[in-house]
Amino acid sequence: MTFSVPVTVRGYELDTQGHLNQAVYLQYAEHARWELLRAAGLPQDKLLADGVGPVALETTLKFRRELCGGDDVRVTCGFEFTRSRTFRIRQEILTVDGAVAAEVTALAGILDLATRKLVPDPAERLRSLADQADLLG
Repeated sequence: MTFSVPVTVRGYELDTQGHLNQAVYLQYAEHARWELLRAAGLPQDKLLADGVGPVALETTLKFRRELCGGDDVRVTCGFEFTRSRTFRIRQEILTVDGAVAAEVTALAGILDLATRKLVPDPAERLRSLADQADLLG
């Protein structure tokens, strides 16, 4: 099962053409990422107490369908870990009927806040701190 959060497009998020402003798609993706971490038992204060924080290194956004005010969407989020200091985050913004409105792919890492370096095994670090590590992929 893919983790997802519901969002309703708000009027103040629209651009002059009456559809969702491009930057807001990224805010929806970020919201879903933090909600996934929170659901796994990794709220921001817990990560900070451990001296780490997620960091975005690269983000690609592909627009597929227009979203308008009042539209209900579901924002998915999944982490894909490898044997690297970085990992991929794959997300979709889906309409009520399941159509893909946008695809978001990010390259991320877990930053050691003291050394300002990426931790060597982000999957292990997050899973060791999580209450529900299975949500992390």
